[in-house]
Formats: sequence, structure tokens, C-alpha cells
Amino acid sequence: MLKERLLTVAVLLPLFVGTMFYAPNTVWGAVMGMATAAGAIEWARLCGLARNGQALFAALVAASAAAWLVAAALPAWQPLSLSALQPLLGLAVLFWVVVAPCWLYFGWQVKSRGPLLAVGWLVLVPAWLAVTVLQQRPVLLLLALSVVWLADTAAYLVGRRFGRHKLAPLISPGKTIEGLIGAYGMVLIYALIVSVVLRPAASGADRVALLILALVLTTLGVAGDLFESWMKRRTGAKDSGHLLPGHGGVLDRIDSMTSAMPFAALYLMQGAA
Repeated sequence: MLKERLLTVAVLLPLFVGTMFYAPNTVWGAVMGMATAAGAIEWARLCGLARNGQALFAALVAASAAAWLVAAALPAWQPLSLSALQPLLGLAVLFWVVVAPCWLYFGWQVKSRGPLLAVGWLVLVPAWLAVTVLQQRPVLLLLALSVVWLADTAAYLVGRRFGRHKLAPLISPGKTIEGLIGAYGMVLIYALIVSVVLRPAASGADRVALLILALVLTTLGVAGDLFESWMKRRTGAKDSGHLLPGHGGVLDRIDSMTSAMPFAALYLMQGAA
């Protein structure tokens, strides 16, 4: 499994980063829109929809993305602005900071497909918009994504080696408190190195702010990971799909991104609004 994971990353990561840095924003948005549509199919499947329902939900999500791309291409929208996205991104952040933790903590049993599909739209579309607007400053996007990726990898490796105490056994038995501590430790080290290398003259307050941002993104990423695990748990699925060898489905790879990127866009792109 680990070899398959590494091979998949070795193939996809250079393509992903290359597109992030060199593709026009509309092309990047279209590529991310296709990934989002694939995630929408998996979400609809977890909600119990048949193939036609899955395709319809994916079309709705893709249409939402396409409508924003078309609007963003109009002269009045150039350059791409964060201001038009702030309400939706803010709503997504509110969901991940308040609703999702309460949902998981109290074990809300939502069986109706309508609310679950609405949540899926709120999970997927704002995240797509966030990574699209952040691509205007690809270094910031890469740094934000790197925090999420590093936290996920550190939690996996530290949890496998030292994990003894379950973080949320009823939701995701494989996740451990030790893994979470390892994730926080690694992202703090990473954020400090980035701060020193990219901004050697930064004030102490700026460095602390970056460390706090890294911790916030890590925490939000954990929330997204656990929430997707809850979605799989309610249907008895191990993975959201089988599209990515060693990684499962698209949702299995972007779950932490869906929860962390809306906040990252709001925080990091304020100067571009």
C-alpha cells in the first residue's frame, strides 16, 4: 500500500504543481473542476444515490464551478477578486469550525439525502473556488497545501509507529492522538523553517502568526478528514472510491483540503481582494 501511495504521488504531484504554477487561472480552475466533479460522484455514492443521481449531482457541482469561471472571465471581474467569494468561503469556514465539529461530537444521525447532498455541495464548491483564487499566487497555494499534506503524512507515519490512543474510534479507528501530535509538531517545524527562509527579517509577531495559521490549517484538515470518515462509516465503505491506487478515491485525497482551503483563501488572499 505504501509503495502504491508513493508511486501515485510521484506521478501526479509534478503534474499538479506544474499546472499550478504555469497554467492560466481558467485552465487550472477547469482542471480542479474536473477533480471536484469526480469527488462529487463519490459523495453522491456515499449518500446512496444510483449512477444517474451521482451524475446529476456531479453536474450540479460542475455547473456551479463553470458558472463562476464564466463570470470570472468577464472584463468586469478582472483580475479575479476574492470579494465576490467571501460570503461563500465564510459560510464554508463556519461549517467547518462550528457545524462539522458539533456533528461529529454529538453523533448526529442524518439519513435524509437532501441535507447530505447540500452539505456535499458546501464541502466541494467553496474548496474548488478557494484553490482557484489562490492559484493567482501559486507560492501561497503551494505553501498552504504543503501544510495539509505534511500534516496528513506525519499523522499517518507517526500514528503507525507510535499510535496507542485512538483519536475518534467510532469515526476513524486508524487515527490516533499520537499521530495528531506528530502532525502538529511537523507543521510547526515546517512553518518556522518557511518563515525563516522566505522572510528572514520578519518580526516575532509575524512568525507567531504563521505558526498559528499552520496549526489552524492542520486542525481544519483533521476536521475534514474525520467528517469524510464519518460519511464512509455510515455506509460501511472503506474508501470513497478506487480511482487513485494506494489512496482510494478523490475524496480520500482532498478531504483535508476541502476543509482547510476556504480559510486559507480568506486569510492569505486578503491583500488581493
